[in-house]
Amino acid sequence: MTTLLFISRVHDPAPWVAAFRRLDPELRVRIWPDTGPVEAVDAVLAWTPPPGFLASLPNLRLISSFGAGIEHVLGDATLPPSVPVTRIVEERLTRGMSEYVALHVLRHHRKLGLIEANQRAGIWKWLPPADTPRTTVGVMGLGAMGAAAAVQVAQLGFPVLGWSATPKALPGVESFVGEDQRDEFLRLCNILVCLLPLTPATRGILNRSTLGRLPEGAYVINAGRGGHLVEADLLALLDSGHLAGATLDVFAQEPPPPDHPFWRHPKVLMTPHNAADSLPQTVAPQIVDNIRRAMSGQPLINLVDRTRGY
Repeated sequence: MTTLLFISRVHDPAPWVAAFRRLDPELRVRIWPDTGPVEAVDAVLAWTPPPGFLASLPNLRLISSFGAGIEHVLGDATLPPSVPVTRIVEERLTRGMSEYVALHVLRHHRKLGLIEANQRAGIWKWLPPADTPRTTVGVMGLGAMGAAAAVQVAQLGFPVLGWSATPKALPGVESFVGEDQRDEFLRLCNILVCLLPLTPATRGILNRSTLGRLPEGAYVINAGRGGHLVEADLLALLDSGHLAGATLDVFAQEPPPPDHPFWRHPKVLMTPHNAADSLPQTVAPQIVDNIRRAMSGQPLINLVDRTRGY
């Protein structure tokens, strides 16, 4: 009998266990930290597993990340090098991120933060109409989620630019590639969206230098990873007036500590890392399929290239 170990501090295991049982009644599911005999664990479904823990599972055949991001797994220096790691690429997860990006692009574009502040202050003030064709949205990272979000925003009528490591051909999206074209890309973005994978090359990429290249009055949306953003640099650019606002779904520490300036900053909207998440009914079949493939030596779906970090 194959054993899957469920490791997460934030996901409710009950609907996942029910979904796995419907798909494969023979699959034994254990909930961390109740691992049972460690030598019996064949696969894990993990979100931020404890450092060093995966190395303690001697017969591990598969590591599945709960989401598209896998830095929470690859960041463990003790990770067994021979065990394959997979991530989630799934239509509803991708659609959820596209909805989130479109929502907050429109929120900044239509200046809803200012309108809400005026309402709370009892101020009735006419604002100039938003000019969509003159508002350029830039998306950093054109993987499955970034590409879908960029195309959806383009369908709303915005000029859309995409920045990625390799050229991408997407309808309505102008492609910028690599370090040589990054500054040109940034100078054109009135709203910047970060959906990059977190790798050594992208950690801290949203900093005073890069964000300072955005036009004055630009907005930032970070739904990638907290490690992309140098938080003090963003705050400085917001306070100086160079940036008009930011929507942040991910943070260096989650949740941010109670005294963090983001909680009360008038130009920052925080969302609780819920831009998109995996749903048991749509993701469990992919996990079960990969477990069967791993146990029978077949090629895996959405296998991570550890050298690239995604």
